[in-house]
Amino acid sequence: MSNSTFPTEFLLLPFADTRKLQLLHFGLFLGIYLAALLGNGLILTAVACDHRLHTPMYFFLLNLALLDLGSISTTLPKAMAIALWDTRTISYSGCAAQVFFLLFLLGAEYSLLTVMAYDRYVAICKPLHYGTIMDSRACVNMAAAAWGSTFLYAVLHTANTFSIPLCQGNALDQFFCEIPQILRLSCSDAYLRELWVIAVSLCLAFGCFVFIVLSYVQTFRAVLKMTSEQGQHKAFSMCLPHLAVVSLFIITGTVAYLRPPSISSSSLDLVVAVLYAVVPPTLNPLIYSMRNKELKDSLKKLILLAVLQQD
Repeated sequence: MSNSTFPTEFLLLPFADTRKLQLLHFGLFLGIYLAALLGNGLILTAVACDHRLHTPMYFFLLNLALLDLGSISTTLPKAMAIALWDTRTISYSGCAAQVFFLLFLLGAEYSLLTVMAYDRYVAICKPLHYGTIMDSRACVNMAAAAWGSTFLYAVLHTANTFSIPLCQGNALDQFFCEIPQILRLSCSDAYLRELWVIAVSLCLAFGCFVFIVLSYVQTFRAVLKMTSEQGQHKAFSMCLPHLAVVSLFIITGTVAYLRPPSISSSSLDLVVAVLYAVVPPTLNPLIYSMRNKELKDSLKKLILLAVLQQD
């Protein structure tokens, strides 16, 4: 195979052509990135330091914050570099690494959100058996399964994608490396061997979606049967933030990958990519802290302690 079928670097899509707009995009992305680091970092610190939050729900939330930090750190630093230094290039190995980490982190996040739906189901529908079903060992095993299975999936999918010869140049219509853009550069019919991997991915994603829907159908049935308004309020406060995060993740991912090709364009692809790769990791900490009194109290104590130490 000639070297021309495997380029040494790729060209990413810049956000703007003028220097002022490039600097504006850099400032915007820097603010978003710092907000994501702050929000997820506060959740990590609060859950790790507050013993009241050492429960299955917050253990999974800690894992989710780690995945959000990883996913946004995979895309935004390179996007900021493109805007600041007006460079479009990314090495072949760097592109492969970006694809791998996105597949791994986003896949693990979706798997973890599925596990968290089961956690809510057990907590509300089987409260007397919650401590037995969701003990520390079971939680660690479920989290490890989410991380481990998606790691293997990301390795296989990335290796399969980057073994496909490319004959359509090296320019990607996106600000980070993603599989659909790379497949557009493949030689005629070479991308067909990737279709079985995509088919398996869609089946697994749909299976997780069905599991989440069925879990919440049973959960809300149990909530509506509660006679206590306080119990219903507590149950909804537990479920709604997770449901909002799941909806944001699924909707942005669906718009990004399952919309009709007829409404696709470079500018629209750019906006949609920002929605699914940047917005969820930034908003998730805010969504989880809005209706969670325990987490808000822990964060207030954490911030107050930090202020007192500075004084």
